[in-house]
Amino acid sequence: MKTKITINDIAKELGIAPATVSRALSNHPEISASTKKKVKAAAERLDYRPNKIASSLRSGKTKIIGVLIPTAEHLFFGSVIHGISNLASQHGYDVLIYQSNENEEFEKKGIDTFIGARVDGILVSISKNTTDFSHFESVKKKNIPIAFFDRTNDDLEISSVCTDDYMGAFMATESLIKSGYQRIAHISGPQQIKAFTERIRGYKAALNEYNINFDQNLIYSGDISIEAGRKGVQYFLELEKKPDAVFATEDFTALGALKELKEREINVPNQFGVMGFCNDLFSEHITPSLSTVDQKTVQMGEEAFNLIYELISKKGEKINLQRRILTPALILRQSSNKN
Repeated sequence: MKTKITINDIAKELGIAPATVSRALSNHPEISASTKKKVKAAAERLDYRPNKIASSLRSGKTKIIGVLIPTAEHLFFGSVIHGISNLASQHGYDVLIYQSNENEEFEKKGIDTFIGARVDGILVSISKNTTDFSHFESVKKKNIPIAFFDRTNDDLEISSVCTDDYMGAFMATESLIKSGYQRIAHISGPQQIKAFTERIRGYKAALNEYNINFDQNLIYSGDISIEAGRKGVQYFLELEKKPDAVFATEDFTALGALKELKEREINVPNQFGVMGFCNDLFSEHITPSLSTVDQKTVQMGEEAFNLIYELISKKGEKINLQRRILTPALILRQSSNKN
């Protein structure tokens, strides 16, 4: 059985002190470049693997951050994680990912797993079904750095990174109005999550800006799913005064709306316009292609890592609450191109 190589083995190989090897491997400024080169070459030759547990016990840091996402089914979250992982690796951090499956109990288990793994910090996008947020308060009380991304809750006073959902929704609704649609409906998301309340707010503001009366009948409460998009369209088409366009709170909901309209042989965009929110990868490749709002997911991931890295670096210091907001971009495709 192969014996695990230690710092002492490298020191013996090179005829230097183990402490010198240790400092060379950690890139200590007092160690010369030539010694660092020799030590790293010997470590590679001997197939040395550092003991991360021992290292974390010495430094008090595991160099791991936990990332809690609602679902792995949406490419949106994969793209955000790509941004997080890119910067994490550059800073010597590993990323531990836990999926809540849009379930509050799984979300709590994820937090417990991260605490048990002694992660240095936690990034969270809240499950759509979470109504009790005490597990996040618990993380704060344990003095573990935590931040939200995309799906946030301002009441918890936890720093966050998100898109300007109000602006994105305003732009989406305004675009439908400018394309000639006159009666625009909205399929919303769970209102305990700030992103979806902001999107309703932006939708209403755009109607007001163009002197269009808001009609409560044109709001369908969905749950960010393809099925919600289908049911939303079914509901709207049963109204006496039917809409001629819909702004869906995210792209999967918009996809459901498109599917239902296609099955009913209603032409999109000439008879009915559809707008999503997210710019998920599939939105460009379906027929008709989906107009949407780009949330700049990779940038969101990078900004989320920058935020948690700052909170970890300044742990123990008093840090002001931070709200980092990204500017969205309107992506116009076939589904709203009435003109």
